[in-house]
Amino acid sequence: MAITAKTIMVQGTASHVGKSVLVAALCRIFVQDGYKVAPFKSQNMALNSFVTKGGGEMGRAQVVQAEAACVEPSVDMNPILLKPTGHASSQVVVLGRPVGNLSAQRYHTDYAPKALDVIEGALDRLRSLYDIIVIEGAGSPAEVNLQEHEIVNMRIARMADAPVLIVADIDKGGALASVVGTLELISPEDRDRVAGFIINKFRGDISLFKPAVDFLEMKTGKPVFGVVPYYQDFRIQEEDTVSEDRRWAEQVQDPGWVDVAVIQLPHISNFTDFDPLEDEPDVRLRYVGKGSRLGNPDLIIIPGSKNTIGDLAFLKRSGLASKIIGLHKSGTPVVGICGGYQMLGRELNDPLHTESEIPRIEGLGLLDISTTFAPEKVTTQVEAQVDGGGPLLKGAMGSLVTGYEIHMGRTELVSGASPAFTILMRSGEKVHYTDGAVSQDGMTFGTYIHGIFDNDDFRRTIINRLRRMKGYEPLEAALATPSVEQRHKDFEKLASVVRGSLDMDKIYSVLGLDGPKEGL
Repeated sequence: MAITAKTIMVQGTASHVGKSVLVAALCRIFVQDGYKVAPFKSQNMALNSFVTKGGGEMGRAQVVQAEAACVEPSVDMNPILLKPTGHASSQVVVLGRPVGNLSAQRYHTDYAPKALDVIEGALDRLRSLYDIIVIEGAGSPAEVNLQEHEIVNMRIARMADAPVLIVADIDKGGALASVVGTLELISPEDRDRVAGFIINKFRGDISLFKPAVDFLEMKTGKPVFGVVPYYQDFRIQEEDTVSEDRRWAEQVQDPGWVDVAVIQLPHISNFTDFDPLEDEPDVRLRYVGKGSRLGNPDLIIIPGSKNTIGDLAFLKRSGLASKIIGLHKSGTPVVGICGGYQMLGRELNDPLHTESEIPRIEGLGLLDISTTFAPEKVTTQVEAQVDGGGPLLKGAMGSLVTGYEIHMGRTELVSGASPAFTILMRSGEKVHYTDGAVSQDGMTFGTYIHGIFDNDDFRRTIINRLRRMKGYEPLEAALATPSVEQRHKDFEKLASVVRGSLDMDKIYSVLGLDGPKEGL
């Protein structure tokens, strides 16, 4: 196959310096400039994942970047996904399909070198289809203990013959030292591949930082491509952790607002399921974990988990389980998504130790369901009809929603529970399966469908039901910006900020391109 795409790679001095968001920004900028662009990350470790139209599982960060690039997500954009299952072990997903659970030691020494052929094949396929590939690294290339076996930083830069931009987070402090130290700890060959640096998350007067930029360029002999400000008036989805400023511990008392508490499980997955709720003008979304105050929210959501039984045990040890049950008894609605849905049931069984060494654990008992884990993993996009009733779902009955499934459990309804949804389409094929469950009083429901709150009318209906329970008038859906439209507005804002902060002429120069295509 013809390899035509230019490549550029974004690496960092550490994790969480903003690599994923800057890759998304560059993807949108290059699209604005007339290029066909794709993101790429050879190996991603994250619990926040997504299912493609073909039923493959991939990291959510590359899905966000693909959306920024205005292209359909493909597992080639993230050929290796590691989903931590416990201490020093992960489920390994290759080209969208799980191949098993491996310890960190076994993965790095035995499996990772074999994955290079998979990675190179995925990268070659993308390069034959696109003009530019924007590659993201992981952690830091200066982690000397991992350099021999790493398959995500400089080894990939060499494979792709990509110039490298090193990103440092100045908001954390020590940015200059981390840049200089990173260069010092990589090989001379890799040092030559570094084209320059980006200083990210800057606050304050940029003119006061110029002496530091001059020093860094003189010290390293490499240019600073730009200083990107710390932005707060828009949001790009997080990669794999809930940011600190979203972990509010107290209940909001503002009149007219709905207080939604998401339980922050130790192995929380797909927390971006709830970002659309945060975008609503009358919702305060907060994450509650160990040491946080649950208070008296208007809705409790138990999210997905990569270690459902272990996280359920955590809820019980921490006292959150008894608080959730107590609030439910006093009238607080509870919703469970995927692993959270399983936790709401009578029992969870794992006879084959698919997820845990614990063979059985009692659930929270809020839904009359029983779950048994199995080795086969369901990964599919779905379209479903809302069938459940009661105070929460009644207003949405009969409407259609879309989302995706990622789960290894099989759940059966027992006496007292009714299905919440009927799945009508799976990966483009007509089917007819029940999904989820609703309690007899209608105050609790669960589902395996991720992305359920991305459906604008469904989301607004649930919020308005909560508003009525508080004695508030409902708001029309038209008052809220549709989720997809809002995300693209945020990508445009991000691209504007980053374009205005970087020397794009230099970036095009290291790519070997003249700049925006003619006529734009």
